[in-house]
Amino acid sequence: MKFASLKGPTRDGRLLLVTPDLTQAVETSHLAPTMQYALEHWDELWRPLVEQYEALEAGAEPRAFDFQAALAAGKIGPPLPRAYQWLDGSAYLSHVERVRRARNDKVPESFYTDPLMYQGGADHMLGARDPIRVLSEDWGVDLEAEVGCIVGDVPMGATPAEASKAVRLVTLINDVSYRKLIPGELAKGFGFVNGKGYNTLSPVAVTPDELGGTWDGGKLHLRMVCHVRGQWFGNPDAGVDATFSLFDLISHAAKTRELKAGTLIGTGTISNHDKATGYACIMEKRLVEQVELGAAKEEFLRFGDTVKIDMFDHRGDTIFGAIEQTVEKYPL
Repeated sequence: MKFASLKGPTRDGRLLLVTPDLTQAVETSHLAPTMQYALEHWDELWRPLVEQYEALEAGAEPRAFDFQAALAAGKIGPPLPRAYQWLDGSAYLSHVERVRRARNDKVPESFYTDPLMYQGGADHMLGARDPIRVLSEDWGVDLEAEVGCIVGDVPMGATPAEASKAVRLVTLINDVSYRKLIPGELAKGFGFVNGKGYNTLSPVAVTPDELGGTWDGGKLHLRMVCHVRGQWFGNPDAGVDATFSLFDLISHAAKTRELKAGTLIGTGTISNHDKATGYACIMEKRLVEQVELGAAKEEFLRFGDTVKIDMFDHRGDTIFGAIEQTVEKYPL
């Protein structure tokens, strides 16, 4: 199944089912008013939701409407408008290695066996067409294209195999970062707050069965296609060079506590060792330029700049819908 959310009337929106080709949608209010409600009642709602999804796909749902028109009109919010918890890993150590290399440092051996992870703000997610609003373009505004999963309840101490059973939905994430604010925060030794903006989610989140064989072992074996300022920026393969799977990251997060339904977990920036695949964040490209050219050339995002993040199946059709955002000045 593919899910989305209409904006309003509350901050949790209204849950939608969306056809596989992302053309038609229908509200699920008689079954589940919101995504969070569906996640908390997943087992009992699964069959009724599948039946409605099949009716929608067959053109037999009388309340169906044009999903693309609603998306273009700004009526579609993130599939999960706010999460009880957002946990971001760093599964692609080629990204970490480049960061360390740029400052003549090495990745500690423990990073290859013990995942990096931080807990970020989850009180509000951006829709795929919502702007990235900032007070200053001098913050070093950057995209970070990731794969994420939304889980049901996960018991404390869950193994990766047990964690795999808790994955309800897979989505794309733009983990917006403010690169020039991060160093000062990290120097305090207490993690990110101001260095991270709101996360953006793709228009739809999908159940793993929709992904077929491309979803394997907690990794999504497809390319993350990124454009910056209207130009191709990269298409790294999310299934390549990942030291940790999403199952590993869920298990790591649940080491000392239960995870509740609606927890969102990200892979961290998609990154391949092969530089020909390009990049999924500006910082990584700048670090490579710094090492190879002696100075970074690529600029961080400024007002009016655009980003586009998408992922396609073997037929060339978008799976999650594109994240398309413009950087704007926050109105005071």
